[in-house]
Amino acid sequence: MPDASALGDLPPVLAEIREDFLALAERDRLQLLLEFSRELPELPERYQYAPGLLERVEECQSPVRAFAEVDSDRTVHLYATAPQEAPTTRGFASILAQGLDGLTPEQVQAVPDDYPTWIGLGQAVSPLRLRGMAGILQRAKRQVREQISLESRTRATT
Repeated sequence: MPDASALGDLPPVLAEIREDFLALAERDRLQLLLEFSRELPELPERYQYAPGLLERVEECQSPVRAFAEVDSDRTVHLYATAPQEAPTTRGFASILAQGLDGLTPEQVQAVPDDYPTWIGLGQAVSPLRLRGMAGILQRAKRQVREQISLESRTRATT
């Protein structure tokens, strides 16, 4: 479990999601995860027809693809796909898509790598599934770093 000082640093949406999970009895947390699975945002049209633009998340047992995009005003958006028949994975992707959306690159980088363990699902889902969610988060953070680095190099050469 995270230390109390780290909790104050969570972005508001991720903190609220965490509170929602922890407010439930353990047996009810899986139901909330399933609700999140139904809320995975649709891909923008530019990605719907080019799924190869989204990176495969190898840590996930199900075929999950994700891409974190930093737009022109330095706002992050996470796009992800996961099959309907993999509701746990879809739920994790949805939590991160909703929780990272609208953050700055710096806020995304500050999200604890072990955030998936913070939402109290350790007894409800397997460690392998939690690693899958962590894999989505790690990719998002790396993709954001790469885009910011490219932006900095581009600015430096112009």
